[in-house]
Amino acid sequence: MSTLPYRHNVGIALFNREGHVLIARRLRDDGPETIAPGYEWQMPQGGIDPHEDSQTAALRELWEETSVRSVDVLGCMRLAMTYDFPPYDGPPHKLAAFSGQRQIWYAMRFLGDDGEIDVTIGQNGEEAEFDIWRWAPLDETVDLVVPFKRSIYAAVRDAFVCFAHPAA
Repeated sequence: MSTLPYRHNVGIALFNREGHVLIARRLRDDGPETIAPGYEWQMPQGGIDPHEDSQTAALRELWEETSVRSVDVLGCMRLAMTYDFPPYDGPPHKLAAFSGQRQIWYAMRFLGDDGEIDVTIGQNGEEAEFDIWRWAPLDETVDLVVPFKRSIYAAVRDAFVCFAHPAA
């Protein structure tokens, strides 16, 4: 069992008007956040900065990773969930100081048009993490993400299934 702390993190289930969520394909491994062939897809997520509340972090991370700002916050899973990183023996990396991530997830409705979405540029000086994106049914996300995140995605699916329908 690791003695390293968990990194405070947010995840975003961004729903379109049809009730599908945005998923994006990761470009590369990011330290201990590894990807595996066939499991490169995930929803946006990222760290909470010191003195930042989780909703502000979720909106910032969504913008940094997707360029999206046109959203309504629908709900939040107040109970944080954790996942452990797989073993990592690569080069020094900022995430290597953590045993995994402790996440708070938000459901948001996308209010813009698809032209607003761009995952190929990083905002705020961040590098792009993704190369393409698409809308997917929420229940498909569990099978598309890396195995060490699957229990989190299953819990997100169960908590946010009420938003996975066409918007009124």
